[in-house]
Amino acid sequence: MKIAAFQQTLRDTYLERDSRRGTDATFRWLTEEVGELARAIRDDDHDQLVHEIGDVLAWLTSLANLAGISLEAAASRYANGCPRCGRIPCACAFVR
Repeated sequence: MKIAAFQQTLRDTYLERDSRRGTDATFRWLTEEVGELARAIRDDDHDQLVHEIGDVLAWLTSLANLAGISLEAAASRYANGCPRCGRIPCACAFVR
């Protein structure tokens, strides 16, 4: 599925509900899902990782929809490699 199509599907499915919830509450749901993703990483549970990454992606997309941000436009920053050094693979000094 293309990013724009995914974003449109989530817009069609959830925008009305997300709009009632608001940006702040939607962001809090996203952070909760990131926490669940962290737990799946710690547990090294592949099926749960797939589930939680999907949830994080969906909530991030909902947040982008509320903010009027195209995910394709946001992702284009990385289309030619590292946005800092412009290389593939990244040649920036490792930062922890």
